[in-house]
Amino acid sequence: MAVEKFKVTYIEDGGRAHTVEVAEGWSLMEGAVKHLIPGIDADCGGACACATCQVYVAPGWEEKLPRKSDMEETMLDFAPDVRPNSRLSCQLRMRKELDGIVLNLPRSQHA
Repeated sequence: MAVEKFKVTYIEDGGRAHTVEVAEGWSLMEGAVKHLIPGIDADCGGACACATCQVYVAPGWEEKLPRKSDMEETMLDFAPDVRPNSRLSCQLRMRKELDGIVLNLPRSQHA
């Protein structure tokens, strides 16, 4: 059986949008890396150990996401320009309810 894919739009800090399909079950970080989206560094490869996959979740999508874990909250403390809608894309798994999600990328993933 084929894995379903859903649309994600990653918007670079400069405004350039990249809409790609991400397989169900993949992290939104994996989707960005596999599609070579600039602005997601993912230095730790998705282990929630570096905060270089920070995204800003567009309005209307936050309530569809799981709550931040204590580990994610701790790692966000190390990210630059953290906002209330900041999430680590390695901690967000693609599922049907997220089809069409929009994620804005920070200017830099490094402080």
